[in-house]
Amino acid sequence: MPAEAALDILRRAERVALIGCGGSGKSTLAAQLAPRLGLPLTQLDTLFWKPGWVPTPTGEWDAMVASLVAQPSWLIDGNYGRTMPLRLARADLVIWLDLPTATCLWRAFRRAFASRGKVRPDMAEGCPEHFDLGFLRWIAGYRPRQRPDVLQWRKDAPSTQAWITLTSAAQVRRLWTTLSATECRVRSSGR
Repeated sequence: MPAEAALDILRRAERVALIGCGGSGKSTLAAQLAPRLGLPLTQLDTLFWKPGWVPTPTGEWDAMVASLVAQPSWLIDGNYGRTMPLRLARADLVIWLDLPTATCLWRAFRRAFASRGKVRPDMAEGCPEHFDLGFLRWIAGYRPRQRPDVLQWRKDAPSTQAWITLTSAAQVRRLWTTLSATECRVRSSGR
């Protein structure tokens, strides 16, 4: 999709789900897009993880996600495949960062060492960055295991739901550059 067409879709979107493999740049792009589009940002990692990398219990998590997607406008960054259908059912735009595995692995590896021992802004308090071999394995297995689900969700998406699929860092940069150079409709926070 040309950047100009994607820009028009972004301007009209009220509920944006930003998904993709770990290390694809979801959190970075979400932090840039949300204020530019005037959408409230939720980064799921900040809600799912409790201090010490303790996951939120399933029932509590499901209720939290249901409450988030019931809001009239949002930009939600994150995967969490089990609750993905809740977000996709309400999203009018899905941005999928479908970057190559090597890119995602390199970024995750670089991030783990650059932020080692620090809590990133897109992570829950009490969850300092650390080298996690299991996470790197998850990234390496994303294309064969999770990507087919995303392809099916995109295929089954209603005609009213737009998808922007970005497959390279250059495409992500081009979208952001085009958006940065253009006036956007600013939404009021009460919307």
